[in-house]
This record gives sequence, C-alpha cells and structure tokens, in this order.
Amino acid sequence: MALRPTHVRPMSIDLVAARAGVDRIDGDPGVEVAGATVDSRQTSRGDLFGAFAGVVHHGAHFASDAVCAGAAAILTDAEGHAVARAAGVAVPILVTDAPRRAMALASCAVYGDPSHLLPVIGVTGTNGKTTTSFLIEGALGRAHERTALLGTIEVRVDDEHQVSERTTVEAPALQALLARAIEKGVGAAVAEASSQAIDLDRVTGTRFAVAVFTNLSHEHLDYHHTMEEYFQVKRRLFMPDLSERAVVLVDDAWGRRMAAEAGVPVTTVATRADSPEADWVVTGARGGASGEMEFDLRDPHGSSHVAAVALPGHINVSNAAAAIVAAHTAGVALDAAIDGVAHARPVPGRTEVVTARSATTPLIVVDYAHTPDGVGSVLEAMRAVTPGRLVVVFGCDGLRDDSKRPGLGRAAAMHADVVIVTDENPKTEDPAFIRSRLMEGVVAVRPDLADVHEIAPRAAAVRAAVQIARPGDTVITTGKGHETTQEIDGVHYPYTDRAVVEELLAGGGANG
Repeated sequence: MALRPTHVRPMSIDLVAARAGVDRIDGDPGVEVAGATVDSRQTSRGDLFGAFAGVVHHGAHFASDAVCAGAAAILTDAEGHAVARAAGVAVPILVTDAPRRAMALASCAVYGDPSHLLPVIGVTGTNGKTTTSFLIEGALGRAHERTALLGTIEVRVDDEHQVSERTTVEAPALQALLARAIEKGVGAAVAEASSQAIDLDRVTGTRFAVAVFTNLSHEHLDYHHTMEEYFQVKRRLFMPDLSERAVVLVDDAWGRRMAAEAGVPVTTVATRADSPEADWVVTGARGGASGEMEFDLRDPHGSSHVAAVALPGHINVSNAAAAIVAAHTAGVALDAAIDGVAHARPVPGRTEVVTARSATTPLIVVDYAHTPDGVGSVLEAMRAVTPGRLVVVFGCDGLRDDSKRPGLGRAAAMHADVVIVTDENPKTEDPAFIRSRLMEGVVAVRPDLADVHEIAPRAAAVRAAVQIARPGDTVITTGKGHETTQEIDGVHYPYTDRAVVEELLAGGGANG
C-alpha cells in the first residue's frame, strides 16, 4: 500500500466538492470521505476514488472494484458517471468537466492541505532533477531531524521508503505522502515535478515554498510537441498559485527566460563563465582525482564560499549550486546547506560507480542520462577523470520522441572515443529501427565509423564494452541508470547494467 497518514479527519463530500469546483453530486452530499486515491487496487475504506479517461480504458470501469474495496464516493466526468452507474455503482458520484484538477484539489482538502504546513521544495527541469533533489535532501537534513524525498527513484518519508513508479506520483498519493510526513514530524520535503505531472494536475493545489528550475532541453516532444509548449507547462510551476519563490539556473536561454517570466520572486544562479550576471555565481570549479568537484560560490553580498559535491563534471556543479541556494532560500543556514550537499547520500544510477579504476580494471559507471544534452554532459564529466579512452554504451526508449534519437547519436560520437549503440527499453517498437535512428546521428559526426559498434542485446553490448576497455579507460552505460527491468515487446524482464558488469568481472572477464 502507498504511504498514507494513519489519522484523517472525515469530510463530507459536499465540502470536498466545494473545494474542488465540482459541478454536481449524484447522491447523498453528506457522505463522508477520509482518504483519496485514483488506483482501485490501493483503495481503502472511506476513500474518494478518482476516475479519469485513460489511453485504453476510462477509470470508471474500475469504480466497482474501488467500491468493493471500501470507496465511499466517486469523482469523475460525465462519461465516467454513465459508466459507473451502468455498472451498478451505488455510492455518491461527484461529476465535473475537469476531473484531474478537481481530484487534486479534493485530495488537498481531504488531507488537510499539508503543503501549507510543511515547507516543500519542488524541482523541475529536463536534466538534473533527481540529483538536485538528493542534494537538497542532504542540505535539508542539516537543519531538520526528519526529511522527505519524493522523486523518480524513491519515495522516502523519514525512515519509511518505497520504490517510485514515476517521477511525480498522482495527486492523491502526493497529498497523502505530505500528510504522512507531517504526521511523522518531518521538517521539510523535496519533490520532483515533471512536466507531465504539472500538465496532468498532479501538483495542483500543492504550495511549494521554493520552486527550482535546472534547465530545458530536447525531451518529451512526443507529449508536448514543441519546445515552446514544453516551456509553458514548466512555467506554470513558477506562478503564484503553485509556488512562493523560485531558484532558477540561468545557464541556458530557457533559464534566463524562466527567470524573466516567472510570476514569483526569483533568485538566479549562474554556473558557467558565459552565463549572465546572477544573484549567486559559481567560479573556479575544479575536479578531484576521484571525480568529486569543488567550486567557489559567490553570494549576493559578494562573499565567496567553498563548496563541493561528490560527483564529477560541471553538470553536478550546477546541480549542487542550485541545491545549496534552494535549501538556503528555504531557511537552511548557508554553511549547513553547503555541508549537507557535500555529504549527501549517493544517487542510485546517476554517475554511479560499479567498479573503481585499478591496475587491472577500468572505471565503470552507470548513468540515467537519456537526452542529448544529458549524455553530452555526463560524457564531458567522465572525460575529466579518464586518462585513456572513454567508452559509451547507449540506446533509446521505444514509443517516445523519435526526433531526439539522432541527437543522442551525435552526442555520443562527439564526446566518446568508443561508441556502442544498443537497445534500452524498445517496448513494442522495432529495436533495429531505434538503433538505425541513433546511428544516423553517429554517422553525421563520425562518417568513417571508426570505433563505432552496433551490438544487441544490451547485455552483450555492456560485456563487449568492458572486455575492450583497458585499466586507463572509462566505460559508461547510459539510459538505464537505476532501472531494474528492461521492457521488450510489452514484457518487463529483470535487468540492470550493474549486474551484467559484476557478473562479467566475477568471472574474470575484464581486460588487464
């Protein structure tokens, strides 16, 4: 079951409907609810069950299951109302033309508007959301005995932990988690906010004390269609109905535009020499022998502070600077925020070292980078700690934005010495076609195909990379990161790049 508060004060559905802007109630308006969900399998007694139109089925087809599990009322649209009543559902039904938004607002009401009582930092952007969130969590932990982290990899409320199914959970789950955090005595929380979550009203009704913008690059255009549409959805997080203040990285044009167009007070952060002047400025970034980064961070008063992050590359300097400033903006003392970021817990699947460089083995790293900018940034980071060749293994998910695939190929060919094109999660798409699109970008940069290989399946590609690498080389596999399965033809098979590497090394498969 999802994490929920153990005590919720029941609320009549007429009061819930008033908060949610519901058009009408079919049934007894005095019925009370004491929870909310959009998953019939996660329904508890007394829940308000939200039923929306889906890609395949309308959620109202599961209303009977939810009622059997104890749902006291249904919130849906006119189509869902007809489906539920035809199925014999007898509980009250709240009907609205905007069921997702209404369900988000209803969930806030049911769980007592927890984000109004608990400082929440929201993080959005194409790349760096997860790493920045983990770093913010580290900083918050220096000021609060208990913290919460809600994101792509995990949901953690103090000592309670669950693996995440998506970057941002559905609205009822988000409000339940925040209410549980208050119940557990959590002092502050950080949550990733994906563009789809913003667009689908998962964060509607949430009050973010600070909203953080990392960057914007080519991604999710299968959903948003254009970069302008993508930006406008992100921009909604930086309006007064969702956030109080903003921290914006202005290293790219989209960040500069976000800083100019946000509807709340903005604190800007610049981390590159060619970035415009900002409130906080990174200077003198330098890398350590083990890949960690140290940098100077100049505050708005002109004082400089030495900061560090235990991850390689300039992208992680940017993530760390944003985390420090966001935590400080949320009330953490600056020295404490800097220390918390420097000692934050490792981020699974983000430049995660599988095996360190030794006299007999190369440095082997797994990473989740899956955009052209993300792949370029992580390869640039690994280049700085690689005395020999840089070997990359990469692919691209199926049924996603096809237009980014050549860009992934170009990024790999530009930054790596040895390029191995393979599969990621092809889903129901033809893996060979996906690889051919990636190869278009590789060929554009490296027409002679020197040190370029196309190898499938993925496990064979990872093994080949490790076997050709020498001790001075670095092998990095991108795209899978923390994921524990590979989706092929609609089936999820157990798989991790780490396991393939460890099995090979255990058998003495690396070159010495």
